[in-house]
Amino acid sequence: MAYAQPAHKSSNHHDGWSALADPTRRAIFELIAERPRPVGEVADHLPVSRPAVSQHLKVLKEAGLVVDRAVGNRRIYRVNPDGVGAMRAYLDRFWNHALAAFKVAAEQRAQEVE
Repeated sequence: MAYAQPAHKSSNHHDGWSALADPTRRAIFELIAERPRPVGEVADHLPVSRPAVSQHLKVLKEAGLVVDRAVGNRRIYRVNPDGVGAMRAYLDRFWNHALAAFKVAAEQRAQEVE
């Protein structure tokens, strides 16, 4: 069975960050990151209703962070590695830039001390 792709693919990593800014969505995402789950099982772990979980999952799906597939009359959600990969790539670019800037600053400081 194939998982459905997000309703509209997100080309903007900021959508993922915005989606995860909400603490309930983060908790939902973390549950799904452990293993694929249906809406009802996610709702069983949180103090929110199934319809609320469904709305949060819709936001996560639109942000490209989760995908779903039909199994009977249920939808099973799992993490979308492409969406998470885009966010990681963004952080990697930032981290690499920060490390390069730190290296330059450290080398300048070392030259000043000498």
